[in-house]
Amino acid sequence: MEERVQKIIANAGYCSRRKAEEYIENRKVMVNGKIIKLGDKADPDKDEIYINNTIIEKNKPIYIMLNKPKHYEVTLSPNVEKSVLQLVPLSVRIFPVGRLDKNTTGLLLLTNDGDFANKITHPRYEKEKTYFVKLDKRIEDRDIKQIEEGIHLLDGKIKAKVKIYHRDQLEVTIHEGKKWIIKRMFFKLGYYVTELSRTKIGNLRMNVKIGKWRFLTNKEVAELMK
Repeated sequence: MEERVQKIIANAGYCSRRKAEEYIENRKVMVNGKIIKLGDKADPDKDEIYINNTIIEKNKPIYIMLNKPKHYEVTLSPNVEKSVLQLVPLSVRIFPVGRLDKNTTGLLLLTNDGDFANKITHPRYEKEKTYFVKLDKRIEDRDIKQIEEGIHLLDGKIKAKVKIYHRDQLEVTIHEGKKWIIKRMFFKLGYYVTELSRTKIGNLRMNVKIGKWRFLTNKEVAELMK
């Protein structure tokens, strides 16, 4: 069945759909020996698709849960000392779904399925992400209320659900995936996040030890794709 070529490239795990569109616009993508334009379609089971003379092959989809340790970077770049990809030594190309900063630990998904990654990260699907947050001091009730009602940051108003374990240890659930969003939210209220760990994405809860990984079950993948 024919699909837009940028979707085929993303589903093969070569790059994101947006990056695939850039390759097409820059005339670096060929289908059956012909340079294509944005919007063109192909059949991944029949047509030969190349980017910069590299063939795009249809891969069996892979879905992985990793418990990210501190000091590992969520990047595809080989020019870093510690990358999360070093923790999952597979021969098939995979990529991280979304981001966690270098000092944040916890649940990170990896895949070679572009549609799956888009379903998890795109704001319109509103996938909840839950974090354990430790602060440098006890939080005030008024600040919890403000978080739940919404805090105005430079890139928009951010709301979150808050559950208190101790006054300096919280569970925070949020839809947003913006860079450093949890840390920026608390910093705006005068708190410094001393420990941050993602514990859930949707209904999927982290259940492997730090630095370890496992494949997701078919049921878990289906639940995340809803």
